[in-house]
Amino acid sequence: MLEVVFFFVQNRFLSLHKKSMDSLLRRLKFYGIGFSIGLVFVLIFFQNRGCSWLPSNRIKNSFLDRVIVLPENEAKTLKKLHLSNKDIINVLNDGEVVFSKSLKKGTSKVYHLEKEFDNKGLLHFFFTLPDESFISEVHISEKSAMQVKNTKVGIGKILHFPKDDNLVFVDSSQVVRCQQTELGLVNPIDILKLMKQNSSIDFSKTDYKATPKAVQYIQFFDKKHQLIGAHAIWYKNKINITDFILPFKSKCQ
Repeated sequence: MLEVVFFFVQNRFLSLHKKSMDSLLRRLKFYGIGFSIGLVFVLIFFQNRGCSWLPSNRIKNSFLDRVIVLPENEAKTLKKLHLSNKDIINVLNDGEVVFSKSLKKGTSKVYHLEKEFDNKGLLHFFFTLPDESFISEVHISEKSAMQVKNTKVGIGKILHFPKDDNLVFVDSSQVVRCQQTELGLVNPIDILKLMKQNSSIDFSKTDYKATPKAVQYIQFFDKKHQLIGAHAIWYKNKINITDFILPFKSKCQ
């Protein structure tokens, strides 16, 4: 009698266990299908507007977190192609990063991006990422990332600043503070506003190889339309101005 009861209980337990496992597997199957469909939709609709964890978007954000500069010789190529400055920024929004054709190692990395344009076909762009620098140069005329080098001469037009109202930080030395007072630009936010209106990089006065940080020479027009120069380094994701080059005789010592 006990054997019959034991046999019945054992079969009942195994039956319930099997049903439970079947139910669990069925739920996991539906969960997996739903998750996969959701992931596909995310990749399709938000690949260039979200998903910052994707390798291509992480690289694009690296450029957008820097000052994007178009060297003057590249500006001529841009004009020949009938492209605008806005088109360059759009490459970072919906262009494709070609990792296999990029230079991902070294002190000055170069990434190859492609974008299809109406009536122009597939165009190639190269964005630089020099170490310890707030600049990312845009190159169009070169044929490969291997040919792209940091610009050493000429002027580069600034196309983009990172979205940070406190992007500019000014050295706290007495001389620099005095220069700010002479310029009437005590607030760094006012300096950034002027830079966004019309500024450029003088490559002949920029030293990418300076240590411990690359030194960039940025120039902009002040409220009196005077051309102001400044040496700056990239420090804690800020443009740190170390001194100003004034167009008039300064009393600051």
